[in-house]
Amino acid sequence: MDSMLKNAVRLDRQRVEYMINSYKSELKELPKGTISEKHVGSKTYYYLKYRSGSRVISDYINAEDLPTVLEIVERKKHIRTMIQFLKNEKAMADSILKSRRRR
Repeated sequence: MDSMLKNAVRLDRQRVEYMINSYKSELKELPKGTISEKHVGSKTYYYLKYRSGSRVISDYINAEDLPTVLEIVERKKHIRTMIQFLKNEKAMADSILKSRRRR
C-alpha cells in the first residue's frame, strides 16, 4: 500500500513539474511589462512599461489594442499565481516523499 501512495505522489510531482515548465515557457513568450496610464487634459493614454537593462521603456498602446494587452497582462498574473501554487504543491510532494523514505 505504501508503495502505491509513493508512486501516486511521484506521478503527481511529475505532473506538477511539467505544468510549471509549461507555464514558464508560456510566460517567456508573453511581452514583459505592466500597463500605466497618463492623463493629459481630458484624455487618457496607455503605455506598456518594462525594463530593458537599467532603462524603463514605455511603449504607447493604441485604444484598439488595449483590450488585447489587458488580457495578456491578466494572463501573466494568472500564470505567476499558478506557478507559485504549483511550487507549493511540489514542495508538499517532496516533503511526503522524503518522510516516506525514512520509514
